[in-house]
Amino acid sequence: MSGAPRFEFDTSWPKPLPAGWITGQLPCVYVDQRDNILIVNRGNITDEERETCIQAPPVMIFDPAGNMIHAWGDWNVMPSTPHSCAVDLDNNVWISANGDGMVQKYTYDGKLLLQIGTKGVFDTADGGKRGPGANAAHDRLNKPAGIACDPDNGDVYFADGYGNRRIVVFDKNGKFLRQWGRQATPEEMEAGVGGVFAEVVHSVDISRQGLVYVGDRQGDRVQVFDKMGNFKRNIWVRTGTPALPDKRGTAWWTAFSPDREQKYLYVMNGRNEQVHVLDHASGEILSSFGRPGHQLGDFTHGHSLAVDSRGNLYVAETNWGRRVHRFRLVS
Repeated sequence: MSGAPRFEFDTSWPKPLPAGWITGQLPCVYVDQRDNILIVNRGNITDEERETCIQAPPVMIFDPAGNMIHAWGDWNVMPSTPHSCAVDLDNNVWISANGDGMVQKYTYDGKLLLQIGTKGVFDTADGGKRGPGANAAHDRLNKPAGIACDPDNGDVYFADGYGNRRIVVFDKNGKFLRQWGRQATPEEMEAGVGGVFAEVVHSVDISRQGLVYVGDRQGDRVQVFDKMGNFKRNIWVRTGTPALPDKRGTAWWTAFSPDREQKYLYVMNGRNEQVHVLDHASGEILSSFGRPGHQLGDFTHGHSLAVDSRGNLYVAETNWGRRVHRFRLVS
């Protein structure tokens, strides 16, 4: 559509990793306040790769030119199956994992500062991984996904979303503040009722207007709330199944254009392996790019996205993609 931003695949980013390093699934890409790019690595390499390669660390940080400036993380200490990261206003890095019930806060260079929960203990009736989510604990989570740090006061919002069905908020010191959300019924899903979630509560982001954008993945929508959890509106991404829940879902991740008004909302649609460019105000899909595949600019399990201050867009892949792409804003 005329007027929508256009992107071009950037073959120059990132620069090669250190000799021998290889990554596993890359669930999260995040751009911090200095335009450095953080990448979360699950490290799940194959036995064949272990014979000839070096498992890259869980967190890698790159400068805007694509040079790696930090790499850290102890697999035995970090939560199992890392999923997301976010940088708070004190320049600390928060980490979540959808294979665990705990989250952690690190310094920018990898020193552990704080932990909420205990490794391997989940918000279920018996604390085990397999039980139904209790959706209630103030001291642990249940397979959390996305993270957003409030730029005004440092509060941290978690999409506690693979085992539970909630947004849970802690202050910067790990004190529980509030939560909202529960499992939706099929009737509520079809009616677009707010504050209930189809299945995975996958991503969370905060706009400059102070509103909270939540990726209700299998609900094929982004739900918008104020910071207290009051529902404001739905932004639908109905490119999936006619009925909900949509097994793969469309609303995987969100990011905003960097202009003051945040005119555009970007949505990573992992079902269709596309990035959608939406008019932020109306929610209309203006344009899309990407397709399933392994060639440059194609996506294989496109999972998360982020935008830098120049409007360039980054997409991280899990499954067998295991890449981070940069798409340069050209107009």
